[in-house]
Amino acid sequence: MTRTPGTPHPAPGPFGPTGFQLVLLRRMADFQPGLAEEARMRLGASLAEQREANKRWQAMVRSPRSRGALARYRSVLGPPEAVSSRTIGDLTCEALLWPVPLWPGLRFEVLAAPDGAVWNEWLVRAPGAPGPVLESPEDLLPWSATVDEVARAFAPVRPMEGTAPTRWRLAFTASGRACVAEFTYGLLQEVSVAEPPRPA
Repeated sequence: MTRTPGTPHPAPGPFGPTGFQLVLLRRMADFQPGLAEEARMRLGASLAEQREANKRWQAMVRSPRSRGALARYRSVLGPPEAVSSRTIGDLTCEALLWPVPLWPGLRFEVLAAPDGAVWNEWLVRAPGAPGPVLESPEDLLPWSATVDEVARAFAPVRPMEGTAPTRWRLAFTASGRACVAEFTYGLLQEVSVAEPPRPA
């Protein structure tokens, strides 16, 4: 794999952080093919290598010998950068964070139950990293914000069913206009904005 200077090298073994990032980009390309292609090139990977990474990831996910999602992330991404306890309602879970070199201001977060079952897996803002200023639909640029950030900025929001397991959608009103934001792995991809009704 040819690499540009300064790009991270994958962890030893058949699949590492670089391969995982290629999997993320494969899903994001459905919405933002241009951004995803630029990011793939920064990783120094070809389309064929991306397809192979996605194929290997799917094989790991579907393998009957799989040790579970949390063990899979640990084997692919290595030890988490940070682990903390989090309470959601009456349940306590473990929040694990891994760096994602393509997005230095973000972390890949996995929420896991005490038995190791994974409840959620997506990109979040890194602790201490500045988030975007979100005041109007025009501020909602692709890859600029996470689900939590958009939900806080434009509360109240209405979660909608995503079109795939790795996708989320939020409906809300901003600047008097109805909006629907699309996310892949928790990162904003695009926003559809309805035109305000014309005065009678």
